[in-house]
Amino acid sequence: MTEATGRGGMADNDDLCTTPGGGLPRLLAIMDRLRDPDDGCPWDIAQDFASIAPYTIEEAYEVADAITQLAGGGDRAWSDLEGELGDLLLQTVYHARMGAEQGRFDFHSIADRVAQKMVDRHPHIWGDQSRDKSAAQQVADWEAVKAAERAGEGARRTLDGVALGLPGMTRAVKLQNRLARVGFDWGDTRDVLAKITEEAAELVEARDKADPDAMEDEFGDLMFVMANLARHLGVDPEAAVRRTNAKVSRRFAAIEDRLAADGRTPAQSDLAEMDAMWTAVKAAEKLP
Repeated sequence: MTEATGRGGMADNDDLCTTPGGGLPRLLAIMDRLRDPDDGCPWDIAQDFASIAPYTIEEAYEVADAITQLAGGGDRAWSDLEGELGDLLLQTVYHARMGAEQGRFDFHSIADRVAQKMVDRHPHIWGDQSRDKSAAQQVADWEAVKAAERAGEGARRTLDGVALGLPGMTRAVKLQNRLARVGFDWGDTRDVLAKITEEAAELVEARDKADPDAMEDEFGDLMFVMANLARHLGVDPEAAVRRTNAKVSRRFAAIEDRLAADGRTPAQSDLAEMDAMWTAVKAAEKLP
């Protein structure tokens, strides 16, 4: 952990903080300054791992969103991605500083640990294994190394170590991938589709009974099987729902524009009219 010694050391640190072009050392110095218990920012000093975690998750999603914008091209999209990657890097720097304050780890130990992990997981690059193998075989080898690492860390069960904090659909796919590796999986998408029909019927039954707990349980079962179908189809369910969210936002904005041209808002329309507009907007999107 970097510590300033006296006002002279603090002044040197501030010079680095305010000098453009300082790269990673500058960012680390800024975080040191913000968390300084005597002269730092009160808000930053008050934070801990739990309070910063939601920002870390949010920044990761904003990176993913910026990547989707690259499809439109243009320098602005690349600049936005650069900015979001910086925001995500700041989150690691933040956690590293708090770890250093507790004498647990720091940015350099974090970087060295992940560097060693990359070396260990690529024996075909930094070991005696041949590089002459398919991408699928490399993935299988990667999973084998990870499984050995989990065993070394005390994991005993197939599903141990799948992070609880992942988005629900993402975690569902990871659980299913683990289960598939030990043979607990459907071999045909038709079986998955049949299970979806079964789970949908059970959800309708729970709704008819007006049982909130059963409805939540059955809805979760249905979503889990939907994630399994996505996995069998090679579709990322989180990416798919983000795509649909964007589509809905885009199409409803077009409806609002049509209503605004008539001097009205959605509240001054009705479902039938807006549904007809939706159909027209959808058809217009499909035109060459």
